[in-house]
Amino acid sequence: MANLNSVDKAILKLLQEDAKLTNKEIAAKLNLTTTPVFERIKKLEREGFIKNYVALVDRKKVELSLMAFCNVSLKEHTSEFLNIFEKDVQLLEEVVECYHIAGMFDYLLKVVVKDMDTYQDFVANKLAGLNNIRKVQSAFVMSEIKHSTRFHLGA
Repeated sequence: MANLNSVDKAILKLLQEDAKLTNKEIAAKLNLTTTPVFERIKKLEREGFIKNYVALVDRKKVELSLMAFCNVSLKEHTSEFLNIFEKDVQLLEEVVECYHIAGMFDYLLKVVVKDMDTYQDFVANKLAGLNNIRKVQSAFVMSEIKHSTRFHLGA
């Protein structure tokens, strides 16, 4: 974060809270003029601090009420097999996040689907269909206590 000063961090904080804020609104909140805010945001985008702007959809309103965390371990751990799994898992629409992890399992998947029947079909017909799967263990979310897309950037 050596490239970020306090104004850059303040801009990122505001955009993480509401990406629909205009440059003018951000400038007003930070007691700046619009042009420097615009230039700083463009720089943050160019340098990759801002990757994208998205709409966060309420999964329950679109009938995706079941969320599960799925631990996956592979049979083989060569870079070739890891790359194949990572490529294949990206094609599974139900998987919204995938992490290569250390510990008893190799990957942690966040899976969102309509219901338990849909999840069972996903595991049996999609996930189990991937090559090199040794073990799958699922944990189902009963309630969401905290969900944030915001990173704490310090002062």
